[in-house]
Amino acid sequence: MDRYLVVGNPVAHSLSPEIHARFAASLGEQLTYERLLVPAGEFAAHMRRFFDAGGRGANVTLPFKLDAFEFASKASDRARLAGAANFLANRDGVIEADNTDGAGLVADLSRNHGVQLRGARIVILGAGGAARGVVAPLLAQNPEWIVIANRTRDRAAELAQVFASQASVRACALEEAPGDATVLVNATSTSTKGEPLALRDGVLHAKLFAYDMAYGEGAKPFLARARAAGAKTADGLGMLVEQAAESYFLWRGRRPETAPVLAALRQRA
Repeated sequence: MDRYLVVGNPVAHSLSPEIHARFAASLGEQLTYERLLVPAGEFAAHMRRFFDAGGRGANVTLPFKLDAFEFASKASDRARLAGAANFLANRDGVIEADNTDGAGLVADLSRNHGVQLRGARIVILGAGGAARGVVAPLLAQNPEWIVIANRTRDRAAELAQVFASQASVRACALEEAPGDATVLVNATSTSTKGEPLALRDGVLHAKLFAYDMAYGEGAKPFLARARAAGAKTADGLGMLVEQAAESYFLWRGRRPETAPVLAALRQRA
């Protein structure tokens, strides 16, 4: 039976095994999909053993997305632009990396929430691996501009420089985040760590769609703060399901329906 993994640290909370089990059942396919907790510094060794034993693919979560990119022999354009990968596939012994995060975010925003991304003014909070994976797919939707706002401005500038040919991408410090955005994406680790996010007054407002890439309890404080400012909001559960569907398609050539899986997860939450 084809074997897949989600790899991270921590990883016990991951919903990916359930999501992929539901996808497989809906398509009449059989596979195994497990969680793998990997200690820091041991990603490559664990992945080598898994793929040498015939593993077909892996999803990769924090903190190993950069490790996954470096581990692979080949990388998609999406992974190269991001400099990070959340997807690995064994193609006849060659390990290929991709990044499905941005595709998942765009699908969730546009299809599940009806957010208009063409002409949007987008602020991305954070400049780490989560942010790196979504800039290019968001740019492909032809927004008016994208601002990357990070606690350390230099790191935001480094990410913006990757897209230097796009005049619509710029960087700023977190406290300088503009107040005229129509879409704001929280790609920082604050929600997963239970930390407050330092935003100046006016960044969250009634004409904004505020999105947290985290989901569950961790995302609630930020989303509640955004709603208090009048913004429409969503957490990242839909993004998780949509990027999983993209992964499933890349591995197996069939794209599962996401709405029933997302509805089942929402109902249980």
